[in-house]
Amino acid sequence: MITNRETTVKLTEEGQIINKLVAKAKLAQQQIENYNQEQTNELVTAVSWALYKQENAEYLARFGVEETGMGKYEDKVIKNRRKTLGTLRDLLNPKAKSVGIIDVDEKTGITQIAKPLGVVGALTPVTNPSATPVNKTMMILKGRNAVILAPHPRGKKTCGEVVRLMHNELAKIKAPLDLIQYLNEPTKELTQELMSQVDLVVATGGQPMVRAAYSSGTPALGVGAGNAVVIIDTTADIESATDKIVSSKIFDYATSCSSENSLVIQEAIYDQVLDLLKQKGGYLVSPKEKESLQTVAFSDGHLFPGIVGQSPQIIASLAGIPIEQTKEVKFLMVEEEGIGKEHPFSGEKLSVILTLYKYGAFEEALDKVERIIKYEGMGHSCGIHSIDEDHILKLANRMKVSRILVNQAQCFGNGGNFDNGLNFTLTMGCGTWGGNSITENLSYKHFINISRLSRVIPDEIPTEEQLWGSYLIKYGE
Repeated sequence: MITNRETTVKLTEEGQIINKLVAKAKLAQQQIENYNQEQTNELVTAVSWALYKQENAEYLARFGVEETGMGKYEDKVIKNRRKTLGTLRDLLNPKAKSVGIIDVDEKTGITQIAKPLGVVGALTPVTNPSATPVNKTMMILKGRNAVILAPHPRGKKTCGEVVRLMHNELAKIKAPLDLIQYLNEPTKELTQELMSQVDLVVATGGQPMVRAAYSSGTPALGVGAGNAVVIIDTTADIESATDKIVSSKIFDYATSCSSENSLVIQEAIYDQVLDLLKQKGGYLVSPKEKESLQTVAFSDGHLFPGIVGQSPQIIASLAGIPIEQTKEVKFLMVEEEGIGKEHPFSGEKLSVILTLYKYGAFEEALDKVERIIKYEGMGHSCGIHSIDEDHILKLANRMKVSRILVNQAQCFGNGGNFDNGLNFTLTMGCGTWGGNSITENLSYKHFINISRLSRVIPDEIPTEEQLWGSYLIKYGE
């Protein structure tokens, strides 16, 4: 029997397993609850080194690709190190306070005091079996919390190795190892039980998992589906734009939910852009090959998992497209006009398949982007390659997404980059548009509770004239 949020329940076998993990996590969290900021930052630095260290980054990248069968080893090494480097930079910023008094506002009389949440259950995806667990753990520990990781079953062994390496670093600084635990044999039932017993759930992965987190009865943070759409207008530097798009699209074989899924290209430059994409490794499928590819990629009306994170050669082979021996091919391109369920290439593909659309007037481009996002990807992201400020602002004002990147690679920019102001993360909120509670990139701020100390300040009582004067003049009493 346990008491959780004032409710007494009888534990199932899964409940007993989770209860033991949570009990150990709580004890460990209590041991660091009074850490100062320096000690807390040392915790974060320790676990980050477990992934950033070159030999560890390489080992976990290879282990992850071999276990999951997804992604590209060389790119996972880069992802392991780059995301960790950027996240640690953000977390060690002197302004990133997570302990004690973090803000004093003399005008309002409010002093903000940061306190831990407790134990966090962190659900992680198969597409990023090493980078995401470490990224989340860094942020969670920054708030002086404990974490229990729930990996995708196909990534459980990689997660185990990640935890082992993080434990090695915790041992160096004599921090309790039970601050970081994981489900070594994850099941739907165990994960569900974990979500019901922790203090907060953060879910990165497929939409069924995210919805389960939100319906668990525990406060939860989740992400929405990606389906990044990017406009290229006539003012774009198309050489630079195509370089960025290709490098982003092929990175880790498009396992990122931020990878470009569709391009909406102005018709006057369409052929020029297409030629550049071909020069940089794109293979334009014929109408007949498109039918074969669609049959394979969306065999039952849903994205076929067998193409996710695979090389273009493997995908082409499955579809009977003869490029197996053409090593120069880095991604596949599909020309499309339709949008929606009957045109599945307009949705998220998590693979090196890029959909191309033409547009004439800019309003047509906006309409296509809006319809594509509405079909799939609400709240996530879109982008534009342009120097036309009017176009940029029209896109930003109209689209119901949380991130609009200008002249950037979506895969690298959405989750934070060294040349933009978004914080580094592997978990991106999509707001109510995407069924999420946050629109921003996940950060340490989501893993602290804040007490607000309120002091007496001079009265500021407005007059009736100040509040209703202009209204009454316009409409009368």
